[in-house]
Amino acid sequence: MRFLRYNNDGEFSLTKDFVSSEIPEYAILSHTWGKDDEEVTYKDLRDSTGNNKAGYKKIRFCGELARRDRLKYFWVDTCCINKANYAELQDALNSMFRWYRNATRCYVYLSDVCIPPLGINAESNPQAWDSEFWQSRWFTRGWTLQELLAPRSVEFFSPEGLRLGDKSELKQHIQGITSIPTAALEGAPLSQFSVDERFSWMERRQTTLEVDRVYSMLGILDIKMPLLKDTEAATAFGRLREAIDKREKCLEDLRLTDPCYDKKRIEDTKGGLLEGSYRWIIENSKFKQWRNHQINPLLWIKGDPGKGKTMLVCGIINELSKTIFDEALLAYFFCQATDSRINSATAILRGLIYVLVNQKPSLISYIQKKYDHSGKGLFEDTNAWFALSEIFTDILRDPVLDGTYLIIDGLDECVTGLPQLLDLIVQTSSVPFRVKWVVSSRNWPDIGERLMNASQNLSLELNAESVSAAVNIFIRHKVLDLARRKKYNNRIRDAVLNHLSLNADGTFLWVALVCQDLEKISKLVILTRIHDFPPGLDALYERMMKQIRDSSNNDLCYRILALIAMVYRPLTLTELASLVNIHEDMSDDIESLQEIIGFCGSFLTVRQDAIYFVHQSAKDYLLSKAVNEIFPSRKEGTHSDIFLRSLEIMSRTLRRDIYSLSAPGFTIEQFKQPNLDPLAAARYSCLYWIDHLVDSNICDGEEAHRFLQAHLLHWLEALGWMGKVSEGIQSILSLEAYILVSFLSGILYSLINLP
Repeated sequence: MRFLRYNNDGEFSLTKDFVSSEIPEYAILSHTWGKDDEEVTYKDLRDSTGNNKAGYKKIRFCGELARRDRLKYFWVDTCCINKANYAELQDALNSMFRWYRNATRCYVYLSDVCIPPLGINAESNPQAWDSEFWQSRWFTRGWTLQELLAPRSVEFFSPEGLRLGDKSELKQHIQGITSIPTAALEGAPLSQFSVDERFSWMERRQTTLEVDRVYSMLGILDIKMPLLKDTEAATAFGRLREAIDKREKCLEDLRLTDPCYDKKRIEDTKGGLLEGSYRWIIENSKFKQWRNHQINPLLWIKGDPGKGKTMLVCGIINELSKTIFDEALLAYFFCQATDSRINSATAILRGLIYVLVNQKPSLISYIQKKYDHSGKGLFEDTNAWFALSEIFTDILRDPVLDGTYLIIDGLDECVTGLPQLLDLIVQTSSVPFRVKWVVSSRNWPDIGERLMNASQNLSLELNAESVSAAVNIFIRHKVLDLARRKKYNNRIRDAVLNHLSLNADGTFLWVALVCQDLEKISKLVILTRIHDFPPGLDALYERMMKQIRDSSNNDLCYRILALIAMVYRPLTLTELASLVNIHEDMSDDIESLQEIIGFCGSFLTVRQDAIYFVHQSAKDYLLSKAVNEIFPSRKEGTHSDIFLRSLEIMSRTLRRDIYSLSAPGFTIEQFKQPNLDPLAAARYSCLYWIDHLVDSNICDGEEAHRFLQAHLLHWLEALGWMGKVSEGIQSILSLEAYILVSFLSGILYSLINLP
């Protein structure tokens, strides 16, 4: 990018080309072009000619204002681009929006908004120019749309150099003229507005060349395109639409989950994000050092289960989102061990890349070339980690980014590929990457070994006083809410408050679980029952297990807990009913199913019809200290039960044309799922029956063979409607490998045991 700057003799000249990392502060001009022979070109300035052209006045106007604002450099589109250089012109067309976005000042020269020569102050008496402002040609041109939207500071001037106001001051006028939403004019990310809405902003604008309508939209749509030949101009809009469609398809295939919605779900599940529960970390000296300095750009927040790490991370995300610069990006991911879709290093990278590209769609270019060659397999095959880590590091090196903040919650819940992920985090937290990381986990030695030398450690145990104060704020919030809804008197309220404060031991989860149980206890007996809740998570979990043992539904609860502990993603209530073989009269009764979940103590919770462990520590407790009760035939036995039950469910449910469409060639896009989905109970089984067979360690190829003989095409049809055919193919390959290994193991066993 080259600029204009004033020389010592009062004239201005072109500078050298600046690379992205050394671009200085600059002003930029927005204007409507006159006739070609009136505008000063790059060649004119290079040859020291053009002073007598009409456009020279606009350049001098921009330079004078820049000098007034103490900016040494300024940029004007007519003369700062060498349009004879193909590569430079292509780069300029794809970079123009960013150049306007990064300008310190943008001056709009309105050549047709004149002020009467009566000494009128333009800003204090807008009536003198209001009508001409509304009718200005500047609001009808294609290129000026991005020049309105991109810069943070846009000031409007008459040709006499009188200031009319800035974009904020004239917001109501501009919104009325353009119909562009106020949020977009105020600088909201344009990705918040649909593609069609952004296209609509251009509808009443014109460009000299039709192809310029496409070029002028590139930055607004955050799309990059090559320079088109004259013969390709007629297809320009088609090419732009094709580029957008390819981007949307790529993003759709990349997406496993949307971490933004995960964050909202987590906060909602925990009763909302309470500022007092995380404010302490924002004021913490280690956090401030991480935030304000590039030394040790990796912050590791570590602590025992239930200490509020996830809510601290949510608070940090909220704080950073308020303060980071426009060109800086913020991406985050919440890892969850109980869901196989989001508990691997590959899934974490997919989530982070998805959020980064959603914020800055042009970054899709780092994915697109590989995706065009490999399709969805790029994100799912055996080499997915290597492809994604390469894409990820390339994105982080993008010179356009002015710093990137990356946050991962729950590193200890990354079940697959954690060592690779930790190495990548350490690598990208060093030079030349401009990245700052926040990661949270339990205080695991293997995580500490890899992060210790590259990170600042913020231990919640070493900040016990701050954590306890935050927990007390949380306790007060929960108890006051409980007292209001249960109509506690002051004596009961204070007794509950006192017991929780004395026994919480700085553990948010303990408080939440006790309050959840208190919901079920009548206020008439609360004073005698409050002391039934022992301090410490394990003690509380043991109390919950005792309640299950003593209940008449203990066998059903054990089966449900075993099932939820072994499945690869959270089950819906309908899927649970089928897999546990709950009585048919209850399987369609959501309230009854939720009541059954309630029998399982507070180990489980239901969120939007899906069943989760209330916390990873609850699952850990069951798998370590209650394993004999919930897995009487070991974990492999539970996998075998799920496998066999899945075959029953699918055999009973799957059939040809399951949605009774009777229309060959019907596409998924044309399909609207009925309210009563015939696949509802079988969806989990269709995806994971082979995984459970493999993990059962039993050689039951005959059952699988009989099912595939009878229902292979029905199963593939169901996977097609679910959009999971590629997953089905991977499962078949896993089944083939499993049966082969089992067969060879059987032969080897026979040979070893020959008489």
